[in-house]
Amino acid sequence: MRPRVSVQDSALRNGNFSLRINPVRSEDAGLYEALVAYDTQVQSCQVELGVITVTISPSSPVVENEPLLLSCNSSHRASLVETRWFHNGRPVPTSRAFCSLHGALSILRPATSDAGSWRCQLRYSDNEIISATYNLQILGFDGPSSPVVYAAAGSAAE
Repeated sequence: MRPRVSVQDSALRNGNFSLRINPVRSEDAGLYEALVAYDTQVQSCQVELGVITVTISPSSPVVENEPLLLSCNSSHRASLVETRWFHNGRPVPTSRAFCSLHGALSILRPATSDAGSWRCQLRYSDNEIISATYNLQILGFDGPSSPVVYAAAGSAAE
């Protein structure tokens, strides 16, 4: 896992034997065990790392009016009960434009107004709630609502 993994040597003297993984990947999910030997004693601890991912299809860049699918997946072992989506902090209701299916959200005609922070929240049968965020960028025309622009003769127009 090198060079993504590090241990802070200075923290070891204070009893902190934390492992840092940056960036975390899906395949990093699983059980980690630390063994620390000091004199004649051996201390151990186990930590399970769960990983959640948000992916987009087709991959970026997303073009305005071209359908896209946001998918949310987790390494959690319990059964998925509910998926909720939030756009810029507000819940996304299911409609013709937004269709949510078992961990995924289909946006049929994305607009530039759909750009921003998308968060999926997964709730499992053991009541565990896990969430992750994806920053969506959409290429498109963000101009006036009317295709007609008036400019005075002799002035500049954009």
